[in-house]
Amino acid sequence: MDRWGAIFALFVAIAGLIPGAAFAVGVPLDGRVCHVVTPAAVPDGNASTLRFTCGGEPSGYQRGSLWLRIDPARYMQPGETPTLLVHHSRLDRLAVEFRYVDGPAEWQQVRNGAYGDFWRPGAQLAFSPANRNDHVAAIVLRFDRLASHHLLRVRLVPSGAAERQSAMLAALIGAALTLLAIGAIYNLSLAIAVRRQYLAWQGAWAATVFVWGTLWSQFALLVVPGFAGSFSAQASTFLSANAITLATFSAVTSIPRSILPNWLRGVALALGAAVGILGIPTSLVRSALIDTLGAMLGIFVLADLLAVAICLGWAVRRGSAEARDLVAAWSVPMAALALTQFVDLGSALWGGGAQILVLFAAAWQTIWLSIAASRRLARFRAERDRALAAEARASELATRDPLTGIHNRRGFVAAVAPLMQSAQRDQTPVALLLIDIDRFKAINDVHGHEAGDSVLCTLADRLTRWQGPMCATARLGGEEFALMIGQLEGRSLLQFAEHVRQELGACDHRQAIGDHLVTVSIGVAERRGTADYQQLYRLADQALYVAKDGGRNRVIHADYLGPPCEPHSGKDGAQARR
Repeated sequence: MDRWGAIFALFVAIAGLIPGAAFAVGVPLDGRVCHVVTPAAVPDGNASTLRFTCGGEPSGYQRGSLWLRIDPARYMQPGETPTLLVHHSRLDRLAVEFRYVDGPAEWQQVRNGAYGDFWRPGAQLAFSPANRNDHVAAIVLRFDRLASHHLLRVRLVPSGAAERQSAMLAALIGAALTLLAIGAIYNLSLAIAVRRQYLAWQGAWAATVFVWGTLWSQFALLVVPGFAGSFSAQASTFLSANAITLATFSAVTSIPRSILPNWLRGVALALGAAVGILGIPTSLVRSALIDTLGAMLGIFVLADLLAVAICLGWAVRRGSAEARDLVAAWSVPMAALALTQFVDLGSALWGGGAQILVLFAAAWQTIWLSIAASRRLARFRAERDRALAAEARASELATRDPLTGIHNRRGFVAAVAPLMQSAQRDQTPVALLLIDIDRFKAINDVHGHEAGDSVLCTLADRLTRWQGPMCATARLGGEEFALMIGQLEGRSLLQFAEHVRQELGACDHRQAIGDHLVTVSIGVAERRGTADYQQLYRLADQALYVAKDGGRNRVIHADYLGPPCEPHSGKDGAQARR
């Protein structure tokens, strides 16, 4: 158990046990409580004629009635008005008689599906004498068709303290159920969003514990009063066993398969499933067999807890971050479950006993698991974002010229696609300018390749000034650049191309090549509407060839060349343009 888990458990224990010791007295079903077993047909009014036995254990009452007689003077201070608190169990009817010192008797009763105003939070039924001024001499309880007297929890509490404890217990149970509901919704939402199996098991576990807590605490009676009695008790047993199964599957499936051996994973999952299966007959039985089934269920629960603990320990030793989170989350509920198998908490913790301890531990667990899941998903999201950013950078690098940083041929084709689609849709002009540096080989030969690279970068930087929604630029390779622009045609286009030539020719390269003049030749091609990149490139390339052949440092428009000639490409074409 981690430090915060131990502090939490200690707080719960201290906060619960002290009020229980100060204001409530558990009534053990031993020699101090007398009993008698009768057929169910015996009237309540015959209680004074029955011969009670104050020793041994009752038997054979499952099909009849078990009567208990309690002397309040053994448990209460003189002058205190007692409130009798009984944990609801599997029975058909509970009747309580308060016998006063002066002789008269008062009966109160509840039945399956009809608890009236007698129910209290924490699976308790509260009975108080109507006449608080008269001293109660004896209290008689009658249980019809009780499944097992070992499941009974009876307390005598001063009336004022009983109301305070019920209010405190209601507030704490409400808070725990709220946290469980939030945890269930959060984890199930995450499971749907990110498609993680362990989150689905985790959400199902929290939802099951929430439903169990609602039935066990009797808060469900606010909405469905007919759930009172055996139905709630049996459903609570079934749900608690299935909650352990779901918790096992949540813990084991959250550990990567590569970490746990298959045999260990299989054993833990099999034990978890066995607990859920054994919970079915345990929840249905209404006979003395419930004690045997309950003991078997306790053994399987302990074995399951041990298997899950081994799985978590194994994963932690293998360096699993998920397992470390699970250890912090599961340590408290696992300790609470194990404690309930070894220690009978009876009516401690405001009368909630082992169930309230488990409910508090489950609330702690759902908070921790939700935080751990959020942290883990945040890590996944950060890793995904880094991967996406790396992919975006790689994709960007694949479309960028590594020397100049502007688009390469691949990036240029992708960048001009929207321009050409817009031109085709709106029937507007689009033009391609192929730009080639004049006598670039001489620059490399005289000044070196570093100087040549500097010239290329300077010209590329100048070209990016025209980059925009209607204009895209690129270095196609070697000393060849490209510029595609929309909405310009004819004379306006030629003026723009001439402006580009002049601006590029005016770039300052003195730091790299001194006073060596750098000029460019430009071939221009335009089309309206049905423009095709390859067609534009062939036409612009032909115009560029003419510009080179005609003396360089000029702009030539493909429309003024006459009939199209064979395109110049490859090594010979490149040498011709230089």
